[in-house]
Amino acid sequence: MLPANDVRVYLALGATDMRKSIDGLSILVSQQLTLDPFAGHLFGFCNRSRTIIKLLYWDRNGFCLWHKRLERHVFRWPTREAEVLTIDSRQLAWLLDGLDPLAVKGHSRLEYSTVF
Repeated sequence: MLPANDVRVYLALGATDMRKSIDGLSILVSQQLTLDPFAGHLFGFCNRSRTIIKLLYWDRNGFCLWHKRLERHVFRWPTREAEVLTIDSRQLAWLLDGLDPLAVKGHSRLEYSTVF
């Protein structure tokens, strides 16, 4: 599951209580991160041991919650001073594949324009 290129991905840095489900995480997005949980963007959360990631997003008529748990390794969850970090869909894919999304440098995107 990869989001569209124009979807923003917000990571709540630090550890999140993974007992929280849709209601608890959406309240966290609106109150603690001061973002709109209904905007259609993805909001990522990770547990203290960095073995679980949850992604919350609004999809037209309801919330979706995506959950991934690692059995042997840990996610390279970014550590920063800020409370929330914005990444793009490529960096999210890198994070879910076990890479550090802030250290990996991919090819730059090519933008094509048609001239008539």
